[in-house]
Amino acid sequence: MKRKASAVWNGTIMEGKGSISTQSTVLNNAQYSFKTRFADGVGTNPEELIAAAHAGCFTMQLSANIGEAGFTPESLETSCEVTFENGSVTKSHLTVHAKVDGLEQSKFDELVAHAEKNCPISKLLNTEISVDSSLN
Repeated sequence: MKRKASAVWNGTIMEGKGSISTQSTVLNNAQYSFKTRFADGVGTNPEELIAAAHAGCFTMQLSANIGEAGFTPESLETSCEVTFENGSVTKSHLTVHAKVDGLEQSKFDELVAHAEKNCPISKLLNTEISVDSSLN
């Protein structure tokens, strides 16, 4: 399975602006700019999208882990805070609140640790990167 997204940028880094779109069109020319990334502006930014992807992926992995352990989650609510400093994403911190009847804390902690290390986005944050490029 492959998923696609695209970005377009026009202008300089400070005054320019761009748009981000996804294959599903959930994001369809969503605006992003220097201000949305480094200040307060209307639109999204790459780090916010990474945080959303990590929260969603981790939560799905945790749900799978809980199901495999024989329990059914009533609710899983995860937030993710990505730290961007010195030109790099340096941290991704997940906070999860769960309601799962009958699941003991020690088993839950084990399932959370597994999800943290094994969801595909966690693995991606330490991955090989390749680039195809062209200049017109």
